[in-house]
Amino acid sequence: MSAGADDVPPRVLLRPIGSPLTLGTSGLGIASLVQSGYDLHWIATTQSPKVGLILIAVPFVLQGIACVLAYLARDGAAGAALGVLSTSWLAIGLVEVTSRPGQRSGAIGLLLLGAAGIIALSAVAISTTKPLPAALFSVAALRFALAGVYQLGGTGAWRQIAGITGLVVVAGAAYCALAFEFEGQQHRPVLPTFRRGKGRAAVLGTPTAAVGDLAHEPGVRQTT
Repeated sequence: MSAGADDVPPRVLLRPIGSPLTLGTSGLGIASLVQSGYDLHWIATTQSPKVGLILIAVPFVLQGIACVLAYLARDGAAGAALGVLSTSWLAIGLVEVTSRPGQRSGAIGLLLLGAAGIIALSAVAISTTKPLPAALFSVAALRFALAGVYQLGGTGAWRQIAGITGLVVVAGAAYCALAFEFEGQQHRPVLPTFRRGKGRAAVLGTPTAAVGDLAHEPGVRQTT
């Protein structure tokens, strides 16, 4: 008796790609440094249009690409965080370019608070396998929330604290980028990345362990 169609196991072709977290955290670090420099008055308020152009040209592009790569790598939580970050930088950049220098925006304040909430939720999901980028996204979410409160009418202290928090994001992003670059080049952790569970198995486990649940993931199963 010949086997029916339902008895034939599905075949999935895998395309190796570089870790999108390297590109995504690099964009986050650049954006946070520029925005923190602006918030802490390292650069003149009159340069806000230039700040906006930088946010549009660099982090929006880098994190947008990283978002697509993350979904191609079947990392939906990281893809969601990177996508929200990318489009948030785009919105902030456009407002900076088109608004009067130093002008607050309630719309941007609400955007920042909403983005902070979504990024924080994504960080919770990411923390189950990759605590290092989860911690970075959590601090980035905090920085967005602080800036959102300032945009909605908070005192200048909120902006100062947001700027300082952004510098913490810069340091964390630099470490993440370096750690994941080393990991990609050496095919093993060199600097601590604190992967655990499936995240650790994906790097240090057997190929079978790394793709064992592939048939149940979006894009392979019947519905998303």
